[in-house]
Amino acid sequence: MEKIYELAIVGAGPAGIAAAIEGYMQGIKNIVLLEKDENHNSTIRKYYKDNKRVDVEWKGQKVELDGNIYFIDGTKETTLDFFDEILKQHAIELQTHVEVTGIEKESDYFNIYMAGKSIKAKDVVVTIGRMGKPNKPDYKIPPAIRKKVNYTTDECSSGEKILVVGGGDSAVEYAVDLSENNDVSICYRRETFRRANPTNQQNIANAIMHNEVRPILGVNVDGLEATEDGRINVLFNEIEPEVYDRVIYAIGGTTPSAFLASSGIKEEDGKPVHNENYETNVKGLFVAGDITQESGGSIALGLNHGYAIATYLNSKK
Repeated sequence: MEKIYELAIVGAGPAGIAAAIEGYMQGIKNIVLLEKDENHNSTIRKYYKDNKRVDVEWKGQKVELDGNIYFIDGTKETTLDFFDEILKQHAIELQTHVEVTGIEKESDYFNIYMAGKSIKAKDVVVTIGRMGKPNKPDYKIPPAIRKKVNYTTDECSSGEKILVVGGGDSAVEYAVDLSENNDVSICYRRETFRRANPTNQQNIANAIMHNEVRPILGVNVDGLEATEDGRINVLFNEIEPEVYDRVIYAIGGTTPSAFLASSGIKEEDGKPVHNENYETNVKGLFVAGDITQESGGSIALGLNHGYAIATYLNSKK
């Protein structure tokens, strides 16, 4: 007979790992953790710069940890090491390079579809993060410059003239970090960087004061054009256009609405509908992590979501 997992978790970020570990510790032994990238916590790996601080109190949001995972303040590297270690300590089956394309409810289990295969599970937790689907501008990017329009700093090299678009933590960190070896401007539609945490607000203020980063504040980008020499002509709404070598958008992420809808999960105000146990309108199908939060990003809240789901599933036995 085909194997039926007790619990399948889509997404191996903090909330997904917590649901797996807490579930295992509460007696759910047949668990599979599905991750589309090559390793767990792909958002931290891709969007956090090296040595970035990772705090329990994200953006000053005090969260008491409810479960058995003792998470503390650290850096990008120590956080990844921490999750590596706790996964090794428990018998959790982690499948990587598998992108879930759909979830379908049968009578007493779910079919979870991936490219070329499917698995079955009695209960499913969806923990796809918002940053897995970064926000993109409304206007079209000309094909000739698409390789120079990015959403992380991975493609950057030294000596470039770069425009960072956004005003949150990622945008500020990108601008400050890149300013060491590049000519960097940061464009934000508001006049201040109040969305960023206090440390990043101080860092960008210092960079601007020392002329390391040029601020373009209270200004919107209307579109991009390719120049004859393959550079990017940025069309601003309130000021004259300017040419850059590279543009980086750091304007947040969105809920994967199409995927949720295809799985039968209802949404309200851009978030999946769920009860106090994080169970959606589809019985046995849960959501956790960034997609349940107003702004996303809190690892501590994600850990608590995983614990709450595991505790509820254990109570149903």
